[in-house]
Amino acid sequence: MAPLGRGITGPGETAFPSVPPSGYAAAVQARTAAPVAPARFRILHVSTGNVCRSPITERLHRHALDLRLGGAGSGGLVVESAGTWGHEGAPMETHAATVLADYGADPAGFLGRELLDEHVIRADLVLTATRDHRAQVISMGHSAGLRTFTLKEFNRLVRAIDPATLPEPDPELPDCGLVERARTLVGAAAALRGWLLAPDPESDEVHDPYGAPITFFRSIGDEINQALDPVVTALTGVPARA
Repeated sequence: MAPLGRGITGPGETAFPSVPPSGYAAAVQARTAAPVAPARFRILHVSTGNVCRSPITERLHRHALDLRLGGAGSGGLVVESAGTWGHEGAPMETHAATVLADYGADPAGFLGRELLDEHVIRADLVLTATRDHRAQVISMGHSAGLRTFTLKEFNRLVRAIDPATLPEPDPELPDCGLVERARTLVGAAAALRGWLLAPDPESDEVHDPYGAPITFFRSIGDEINQALDPVVTALTGVPARA
């Protein structure tokens, strides 16, 4: 017969309830039972319909991260896109998919999204195709002003930031230290914005290729790819391969 004890009753006895752990023991048990989720840094690319520019930017950005990080994961960097007049559930334009294939990026499985408040709230960095898109994102509120830039504006600001002022990547961390590096980068870019202005308004624009021939789509793809290059280098600390 099993010995009587806490939680085991004999004839005429009352079981003692289990006593939950407290203090340090409770903290240890909680950490063991529920592992902390890896840190994430969400990058949101925004255009109008979410079928041309922002899908190209999203997938080129993901592709560049994969190349820089050697396919070892995103380092906690999550890249998404949406459109201010997004074609919800629509595939990207055929020419957009062709441009991505030109660069070896994967267009498969893309579905358009309409920009929602929740997308802006969750984003740590919003990169837009134009100044109008930037204004629309900021007008949604959610304290988005300090983390919303046009892609080309962010490119200009990032190139002026000394990489030595950013946290070094740390392969020992689950996110390789890239989340903290990205947060520092966005803060530094926001601080520079009022000091490093565009030479002219057009310098911060990526024009809409919707309905244009493939040659124009390819020129826009080249603009986006060139604008992304220093951004991805700054985010990861890894330059593009020659």
